Amino acid sequence: MTTRPGPSYIAFEGGEGSGKSTQAEILAKRIGATLTREPGGTDLGQELRRLLLNPGEAPVGARAETLMMAADRAQHATEVVAPVLGVGGSVVSDRTAYSSLAYQGGGRQLGVAEVRAVNDWALAGLWPDLVIFLECAPEVAQARLGRSLDRLEQEGAEFHQRVHQTYLDLAAANPETWVTVSAIGSIIDVAERIWLAVSERFEPDQDEGPA
Repeated sequence: MTTRPGPSYIAFEGGEGSGKSTQAEILAKRIGATLTREPGGTDLGQELRRLLLNPGEAPVGARAETLMMAADRAQHATEVVAPVLGVGGSVVSDRTAYSSLAYQGGGRQLGVAEVRAVNDWALAGLWPDLVIFLECAPEVAQARLGRSLDRLEQEGAEFHQRVHQTYLDLAAANPETWVTVSAIGSIIDVAERIWLAVSERFEPDQDEGPA
């Protein structure tokens, strides 16, 4: 197993179809980290995820959506992330509160600063140490989705372009935390790009391969 000094909290961010779930699983296995996701990483989160993303559920307003996402993230931080970090472990999460900055702050046009403030309070300041942004043009990423789409995935091209631009802005403004990795290419190719980025930040002791 690959090891690396100290606890770390690594987030995978990006638009729909960018490969976050696959790559988060690969990296978590590679470094021996706890793999989780938002929304839905706790029992409460599963219920909130259903209400938020299932197209068959009642409509949710933009501000209510933001607060429900923040509730999921608060529970996740308390129940999953903080306990793992507290015993010296590592966490790899498929989405974190940064998704709310992009989707609700940018996509829903509620304002990144406003959504950040809500989530900072919900998380008690527990934000990821490293954010891996899998960058892929929205039209390319959307074409990869070969399944029934959830409520956010069904939003129009302008919404997803705003989300994408917000991610680009966040990455540019936070180079000490964010690493942008091209999501174009094979799963192995993308995994190797991610590994290089993580290795530079956390200096893993050895490499047993991407999977």
